Amino acid sequence: QVQLVESGGGLVQAGGSLRLSCAASGRTFYSYTMGWFRQAPGKEREFVAGISWSSGNTGYADSVKGRFTISRDNAKNTVYLQMNSLKPEDTAVYYCAARSSPIVVVQEYLWGYWGQGTQVTVSS
Repeated sequence: QVQLVESGGGLVQAGGSLRLSCAASGRTFYSYTMGWFRQAPGKEREFVAGISWSSGNTGYADSVKGRFTISRDNAKNTVYLQMNSLKPEDTAVYYCAARSSPIVVVQEYLWGYWGQGTQVTVSS
């Protein structure tokens, strides 16, 4: 079992940066693939980025490639999402997710554990 708690959201101007953190409980955190999803008002939740347990495999949505970076610190049971060059269309609730399989996937239903979400608002 893994419990996830996100932090780091807030209000930022377009072009600015934020770093989201996701603290995980559980002694087997290192074995989980971790990811970030987001849900904008009136839209479905969508995949943003994912990282394998060893950090050897990462994946990003096309909309964030080159701007967002996912990383993890297994010693701290924490995964991060560094978001640069933020745009108003990045405004959403951002969710941390985990799955026990070793592959990053974009399908929401394949992720078994979720945090409560943190709001990111980018003003123009």
